[in-house]
Amino acid sequence: MVDIAIERMDILFSMAKKELSTNPERSHRYVSLARKISKKYNTKIPPKWRRSYCKSCYKFLSPAHNSSIRLFNGEVNIKCHECDHVMKIPYKKEKKEKRRAKIESYINKKRDNE
Repeated sequence: MVDIAIERMDILFSMAKKELSTNPERSHRYVSLARKISKKYNTKIPPKWRRSYCKSCYKFLSPAHNSSIRLFNGEVNIKCHECDHVMKIPYKKEKKEKRRAKIESYINKKRDNE
C-alpha cells in the first residue's frame, strides 16, 4: 500500500509541474491531493518533491511563476509569492565539505611537490 501511495504522489507532483503554466489552480489541487495521500497512509512526500510546494499555503512552487530563490548567509531562501512565506534551508554542510576538499587538494599538491 505504501509503495502505491508514494507512486501516486510522484505522479500527482509531476502532473502539477506540467499543469502550472496552463492551469495553476489544477496544479495546486494536485499538491493538496498528494498531501492527503501522504497523511492517510502516514508516508513522507518523496524527497525530490519536498521543496516544490509552500509549507504555509500548500501551493506548487516554480521559480519562474510564483516563487523566488535567494542564497543568503549560508542558507537557501525560497519565497512564495502567493502568501509571502519564506522557507529557509541551511547549506553550511555543503560549504564545509567543499572547503575541506579544497584544503585536502592543496595539501596533496604540496606533498607531491616535496
